[in-house]
Amino acid sequence: QVHLAESGGGSVQAGGSLRLSCQFTGDTFRDKRMGWFRQAPGKEREGVAIISAPGLTKTYADSARGRFTISRDNAKNTVWLQMDGLKPDDTATYFCAAKIGGTWPGWDEYNYWGQGTQVTVSS
Repeated sequence: QVHLAESGGGSVQAGGSLRLSCQFTGDTFRDKRMGWFRQAPGKEREGVAIISAPGLTKTYADSARGRFTISRDNAKNTVWLQMDGLKPDDTATYFCAAKIGGTWPGWDEYNYWGQGTQVTVSS
C-alpha cells in the first residue's frame, strides 16, 4: 500500500526558505511521477511542481517558477521541494502526490496523496 509522508513544513518570515521532504513507501518509487501541491484556506488545491520518474523533466506552476525547486532521489524513495524567497501567499498546506504515467503535466491525475505539511509565511 502506497504511503507518502511529508515533513519540513513550518513558519518562516517572508523571504525565507524551507525544504519539504516526502518519503514514499509501499510500492516502486522509481516508476512514479511525483508532485507537490498546496491548498490554502478557502481555496482549491493547486499544483506547485511535478517531476518525471527518472527526474529529468520538471514542470512548475507560474507561482513557483524561479523560486521553488523539485528534486528526487530514487535510491532514497524521496522527493523534495526547496522553497526560496517565500511570500505570505505561499502559506498553505503542502501535499506530496504520486501517479504512474498518464499525461504531462496531468495535474488532475495524481491519485496517491500524503497527509500534508503546513507552511506559514509571515510578512
